[in-house]
Formats: sequence, C-alpha cells, structure tokens
Amino acid sequence: MRRVFKAMLTAIWFMVLTLPVMGIKLNTLDETVQWRFDRILWLGAGVFVLAVIWDWCFSRKAKGLPLLRLPEGFGAVLRTLSGRPRLKTGGLAVLALFMLTMPLISSFYQTNIMISALLYVMLALGLNIVVGLAGQLVLGYVAFYAVGAYAYGLLYQFLGWGFWACLPVGGVLAVLFGLALGFPVLRLRGDYLAIVTLGFGEIVRLGLQNWTSLTGGPRGISDIPRPGFFGLEMDINASTTYVYYLVLAAVVITIIMISRLKNSRVGLALQALREDEIACEAMGIDITRVKLSAFALGSCWAGFAGVIFAAKTTYINPSSFTFMESAMILSMVVLGGMGSIAGVVIAAMILILAPEYLRAFSEYRMLIFGAIMVIMMIFRPQGLISGERRRYRISALHGAHNGGRA
Repeated sequence: MRRVFKAMLTAIWFMVLTLPVMGIKLNTLDETVQWRFDRILWLGAGVFVLAVIWDWCFSRKAKGLPLLRLPEGFGAVLRTLSGRPRLKTGGLAVLALFMLTMPLISSFYQTNIMISALLYVMLALGLNIVVGLAGQLVLGYVAFYAVGAYAYGLLYQFLGWGFWACLPVGGVLAVLFGLALGFPVLRLRGDYLAIVTLGFGEIVRLGLQNWTSLTGGPRGISDIPRPGFFGLEMDINASTTYVYYLVLAAVVITIIMISRLKNSRVGLALQALREDEIACEAMGIDITRVKLSAFALGSCWAGFAGVIFAAKTTYINPSSFTFMESAMILSMVVLGGMGSIAGVVIAAMILILAPEYLRAFSEYRMLIFGAIMVIMMIFRPQGLISGERRRYRISALHGAHNGGRA
C-alpha cells in the first residue's frame, strides 16, 4: 500500500506541474481557453504506473536482488553460445553483410542517418582513448572535430586541395592541437581538467566564429567538394553511397587500431594511468609521455572525422561544434562503458538513431530519450558493456616451482 500511495502522490504532483503546459490551450484570436483534461489524466496514469515500477526496481536493488529473473538454465545456454567462436563469427558476418548492403536496400534518408551514426561512432571511439582508457575527463573534444572540418574547408578555399590531400592534414593538425592542450593540463585531473578542456573547446568555437576574414565567421564555409573517386562524376545519391562506404571503412580501421592499441604497451600504460596516477608513476611509467599520447591519439581520430563531416555536408559553420556535441560524444562513452569498444559502438548507434526513429512521437521523443538515459545511469552505471580488465592469476603450483627463487 505504501508503494501505491507514493505513486499516487507522484502522479498528482506531475499532473499539477504540467497542467499549465499540457492542460490549457489559449486561442489568442478568439480569446478562448480550451481545457484538455484528457491529456492530464493520461499523463497521471502513465506516471503512476512508472512510479510503481520505479519503486519496485529500487527496492530490489536495495536488497541486492536482480531486476529480472531468467529461466533456469538460460544462463548456461548463453555461456555455451558465447563460448562458441563460430557463432560469434557468423553474427559478425551477418552484421557485415547488412552494413555493406544497406545503401542498396534502403532509402537516401536512411543512408544519411547511418553516415551520421558512423561518424559519431568514430568520434566516440577516439574520445574513448582519452576518457575510457586514460581516465582523463575531456569536455572540449568537439574542438578537434572542428579543426579537422575547417582544415579541409580552408585548404580547399585558399589552396584548392582535395579531400584525400586534406584527410591526413586534418588528422595531423588535430594532433598538434591535442598536444597544445595536453601540455598545459599535465598536472590537472578531475574537475579541473574538465573545466580547462571545456574552455579550450569554447575558445576554438569562438575563434572560428569571430575570425571572419579567415573562417567566414557565422556564415561558415560552403561549396566544399565531396570526396572524388578517380575523377568520376557522381550524382547526389551515388556520392552519398560513396561517403557511406568511406565512413564504414574508417570505422572498421578505427576499431581494429584501437583494439590493437588497447592491448599494447601504450594501451596498458593508459589503463594504469586511469587506475592510479601515483602508483603508475611509482612503477616507472612516464606520466607526461602517456598523457600526451592519449591526447594526441584521441584528437587524431576527431580530426579525421571532421574532414569526412565537411565532405559529407559540403557546408560547415561554428554552430555545428558546440559544447552539446562534446556532451553527446561523452555520453556515448559513458553509456557504452568506459574502455569498452563494443559498448561505445552500440551506445553511439543508440544515441544517434533513437531520436531519428522516435520522430513518430515527435512531442515526447526527447522525454522518452532522456528517461531511458536516466534509467540506464541508475541501474547500469558501468555502461552497456563494461570495459574488460586484465586479470593475472598465479597458481600455487606455479609458485611452488619458482618459490625457491622468490
């Protein structure tokens, strides 16, 4: 009964708060007021049900009980399936086949949405190096994205360079900006580092907006050419398909390289820095080099993504590189699981595709979207897929063989 009473109070409170917004419609032409109590009642019923479920979930979480009980033997079946590499290979093959054939079987709109999602996958994986592996909280990551995009736009505008010539240049310039940010913040951590990187992102955006003689200011740069393919003339549909396959190849390369990086000496040093900076330095790891490597590697992928973004949209301006973009990319890393490559990829797809496919609920889609994020952070704070950590086990038998020389 206590749970039902609390849910009723919550529903009544929501109904009172939303009454001026959802329950009253003013017609200024006829000077009439229309009361829409049906919406308020439906909202109250929905809030009541959600409040009951919410309280039930919290009570189970407080008792340490699982929210969902799987049937007996279901966990064993899942472990058996996950232990078979052929099934994993088959699933990846099906996914690869779907991604390769998507532009051929879907519409122009769907292909454009997927290009945006893949670009954010690339950005999130780059930020995952800095935040997920190295544990450095960066809130101005979109600045490197802007550097890559404007590198292509300005080099084409003033020097006439094409996409393929500007792609490595955008990555190198983003690395230089990453190092320029990394040097002043070597001794900062936590909230202080986040504030400084946030300021860096705003400095870059305001610089692009106010340096009108170079960047065009608020009007931006237009008529940026799309990437060419051996001089072939392509219409808008063929060009979009080509950009899709280009971004897909870039994402695959990014996943492979970051997977290799994660298990390399540099990647292990980054993870040691994330766990304990003092212990990491005591073990002889050069903290300065490791931090600068994290900023350089993370910013490099943002620069590449910026060049591709400029080629996709053919128009860029400072409003595309606001703080909300950095917050969205950081949300992908946190929601997916810091340090987890598969989790970040899934989270990026969800956060970009979900608002688009929820347009049928245009009035409430952002409310649904935000509620899902809040629930996820409460009941799954480690993310969709928590980052794998290496574990070393020393058996007693192995210790006995080498014990005389310990």
